[in-house]
Amino acid sequence: MSDRPSRGWLSRKSRLRRLARRILLASLLVIAIVAGGFLWFADAVTSLKAPDGVKADAIVVLTGGYQRIEQAVGLLRDGAGQRLLISGAHPSTTPNQIRKVTQASADLFRCCVDIGYDALDTIGNANEIARWIHDHRYKSVLVVTNNYHMLRSLHELRRADPVTDFVPYPVINADLTRRAWFAEPDTLRTMLSEYGKVVLATLRDWVGMERGSGLRTEEEPSKPATSSSR
Repeated sequence: MSDRPSRGWLSRKSRLRRLARRILLASLLVIAIVAGGFLWFADAVTSLKAPDGVKADAIVVLTGGYQRIEQAVGLLRDGAGQRLLISGAHPSTTPNQIRKVTQASADLFRCCVDIGYDALDTIGNANEIARWIHDHRYKSVLVVTNNYHMLRSLHELRRADPVTDFVPYPVINADLTRRAWFAEPDTLRTMLSEYGKVVLATLRDWVGMERGSGLRTEEEPSKPATSSSR
């Protein structure tokens, strides 16, 4: 009987085993890149802090909770910007409803608050905000949204408007640097979901994939960005 090793599909030098090893190595590499990317994302999010004494030409807030809007209205009241755009409001929401929830004065809303009703998602927010900035010719804008949502928001905003200086002003519901958030299922799920969206947005831009405008006007007539004085 020959002592030479078998040359079947399961032998050490077979094509199938070489292919399996390559697939395994590639899979491990992808897992390492994804895990490393998530650690970078988590560190970036947890390190975000609201700057003190910051000022810009204007302020924008991406809807997704009244706490964001309250923070943005507070910045406007303190003179951090000349005007505020609340982007992505539901068509049924009135300026008066928002004003009452934020406990802002009617004069402030009448003077300096615009409400955008067109945005359906973060891409839509970016396009709605870019249009508003262009109309008012602002050069620097404070961006108010949750800390975990900030990186993707800035990515979409800078893609829609690479000229304007966007200054992040994160809304921090809880200090993630002092909590074992990775052991909290809801927080971990939110972070993983947002990281996945950041990765998809980056890949989309790298490969040049088509993307929708994220604006309601493509589907049905809607209100334009309006001043609350109307």
